[in-house]
Amino acid sequence: MKDNNYYPTFIEVAADCPVKSSEVPKQRGEEKTIPVLQYEMIANNPYKYTQEDVLFEVFATRNNIPKENRADERKKYFSKGQPCLRCSALGKRYGWGIHFNEKGMAAIYGVETAAYRNYAKDKKLKHVKAMSSKR
Repeated sequence: MKDNNYYPTFIEVAADCPVKSSEVPKQRGEEKTIPVLQYEMIANNPYKYTQEDVLFEVFATRNNIPKENRADERKKYFSKGQPCLRCSALGKRYGWGIHFNEKGMAAIYGVETAAYRNYAKDKKLKHVKAMSSKR
């Protein structure tokens, strides 16, 4: 199976991100939105999860996949192409950059922070931008 994780990489906020200072995504209604789940998972557990972990766990949570079925469902989920965290609203709308270390583990940094600026200038990292909202 193909590895869909990023290694020493920094996903910078999209060029058309509407905020100058990061915002915590808000829950709407009863169910947590995808950005809320992604934010909580990464922000509350820096460098604990890979991109694949985040993508699948959010999918599994939103689709009520039982814990005992998750290993098989994860294989099925990644057997076809999935959008990466460059497509996440965290970088497109909410102003969060995502840093992946050498083990592929993720942490997020607000666009207004010194840490964000340092990662954005770090020449040892691969740099990609979050996808633009507009074409």
